[in-house]
Amino acid sequence: MSKSLGNFFTIREVTKLYHPLALRHFLLGTHYRSPVNYSISQIEISSEAVFYIYQTLQDCEDAVSSLKEESATNAKVRISPAAQECISKLHNEFEAKLADDLHTPSILNAALQEALRFINSSVNMLKKKQQKQQQLSPVKSLVDLEKQVREVMDVLGLLPSLSYSEVLQQLKDKALRRAGLTEAEISHAIEERMQARKNKEFSRSDQIRSDLAAKGIALMDVGKETVWRPCVPVQQEQPSTPAQQEKRGVPGEEQNPPQPAEKPQSVVPADK
Repeated sequence: MSKSLGNFFTIREVTKLYHPLALRHFLLGTHYRSPVNYSISQIEISSEAVFYIYQTLQDCEDAVSSLKEESATNAKVRISPAAQECISKLHNEFEAKLADDLHTPSILNAALQEALRFINSSVNMLKKKQQKQQQLSPVKSLVDLEKQVREVMDVLGLLPSLSYSEVLQQLKDKALRRAGLTEAEISHAIEERMQARKNKEFSRSDQIRSDLAAKGIALMDVGKETVWRPCVPVQQEQPSTPAQQEKRGVPGEEQNPPQPAEKPQSVVPADK
């Protein structure tokens, strides 16, 4: 490993294109006693995983905001048995994996993901309940589960002082930089795609979506609105990422912006 061979990147270089939380997630995804081989594909997956975590927490926060206080003060409201089981399992497995020689990869890939999937399914169920009284127990369940997830993330160093929305925006800003695009250009592409769909030019619509996905930008149709989020470009994509399991994004086809070599690299601290 040397500068002359060019087989390493500084942390400063990596964080120009990727959020520091994505780099931290990537490092936690390898056991501390195992070799860490840095590659673009792995940091892309970690970046998408962090976005998935924070989008899930943001969705949870939005879902419970109107009834959070009432669910906390109403003594009759109890969390569901399923939520309690999920909370206990996350807490117990987290402590067990830390005690097992700080096995952080198992925490990120198993216990935490299960809790996040439970949050997503609970948020979807909450939206279907019409009466406020029916919503209080799911709200309290989500509040308590979010608290447990935050505790885990805090210990892992994945919980900055920023709000969920601020972290999500920073992740999107990094994705734009990697793609070589601006927010305005994506908005224009979304409008162009919508017009193509109105004109029944579906091949053109699909092409616009594919072109953006190839640059790591996924378009999602939510009702009558189209929104975007970062995704793993398809040439870097690997199966069973959390966001793909939840079908929250659309994989791209190829990486467009110039990136460092794909071969395993080492990450070293930047020179002060």
